[in-house]
Amino acid sequence: MKIQRNILLALSFLLSVSAFGQSTADAKKVLDNAAAIVGRRGGAAANFTITGGEVGRASGSIALKGEKFKAVTPETTIWFDGKTQWAYMKSTNEVNISTPNEAQRMSMNPYAFISMYKNGYRMSMKTVNNTYVVHLQAIHPARSMQEFYITISKSYYPQQIKMLQGKKWVTINISNFRTVSQSNSNFRFKHSDAPSAEIIDLR
Repeated sequence: MKIQRNILLALSFLLSVSAFGQSTADAKKVLDNAAAIVGRRGGAAANFTITGGEVGRASGSIALKGEKFKAVTPETTIWFDGKTQWAYMKSTNEVNISTPNEAQRMSMNPYAFISMYKNGYRMSMKTVNNTYVVHLQAIHPARSMQEFYITISKSYYPQQIKMLQGKKWVTINISNFRTVSQSNSNFRFKHSDAPSAEIIDLR
């Protein structure tokens, strides 16, 4: 479950070996523009592929609307309605219900950067191959996400995330990002989603 939660972390961050020289203000402006697209009130959706770390390789999809999201991989489906989370694991046929704190939400929602970059990070940016590459490093050592890179297109669509998990880098490539109106009911688990699953309430 922990690996799957980390997999569903951030479909928008990148690693580059180039020097990062543009100002914090420039980096924040790019992230503000990307956050406006990702955080569209009506909702959005995307596909993603994760490589590296303990995961190896995995692919999935995500639907989102504000802080709400539904993330799906072949092994796991996670719903979050802004307060309550339901995590279904196919291998155990269980649904765990919890109320995640901020750090836990950041480790599961690949688009959590739309709020996390605003406080507690040093930022720098460089333009690479017609994209913006933003490097973020946590100011406080207790921050759950210490270092990550975000690649954003000139149209301000997130393209790739690279984040440090322990001592290993995990890369998330994003494709087919699109604005799609999402119903609030899409972000809550329904019995029909897994009718035979055991429900475990961890709240």
